[in-house]
Amino acid sequence: MSPESTLARIHQAARNEFREWGFRAASLRNIVKSVGMTTGAFYGYYKSKEELFAALVEEHYNYLIRRFRQAQEEFAKLPLEQQPEALGDFSGECMLDMLHYAYDHLEECQLLLCSAEGTRFAGLVDEMVQIEMDATHAYQAVLNVLGRPSPEIDLRLEHILITGMFHTFFELIIHQMPLPEAENYLREMRAFYTAGWLKIMGQ
Repeated sequence: MSPESTLARIHQAARNEFREWGFRAASLRNIVKSVGMTTGAFYGYYKSKEELFAALVEEHYNYLIRRFRQAQEEFAKLPLEQQPEALGDFSGECMLDMLHYAYDHLEECQLLLCSAEGTRFAGLVDEMVQIEMDATHAYQAVLNVLGRPSPEIDLRLEHILITGMFHTFFELIIHQMPLPEAENYLREMRAFYTAGWLKIMGQ
């Protein structure tokens, strides 16, 4: 059997084990056994359970973070007077891109969202929340410059609302809704949160 086909079997066995048990409770011994290889042979591919999990999800973790940060950076480069009108378009396009990407890599993204506790990938939502909070504060500064000042938002409330937004978004992926339905729910979710934020920001 070729190394490539053996690696593919290791990855599929790992997906199954991590999906059922989560990273912490997953058994490397079970993964190795289900592939019909020895632990020593497995270590020729990966040094640890952590390295194996990273092989499955790291690329997708990096894409989601990078795509979200890119959208915020591109928005911030717009002329200040264009930002209020463009806010919904940038956010919507970014979230739709991330949704489509996740559906194209569904198993791995579900592992990332549901099974990563105990790994360095478990902070995906927290990292995205921080990026969004930083962007929100930058946008409030733009509104002040434009003569449309936004009242100060309690940081705890802001954190709760943004965290809730991401959990709502990721529920679409976790529950694997049919893509057309997920796209529709995403549009409705964005309309809901956009209206709420405009109200809070006094716009």
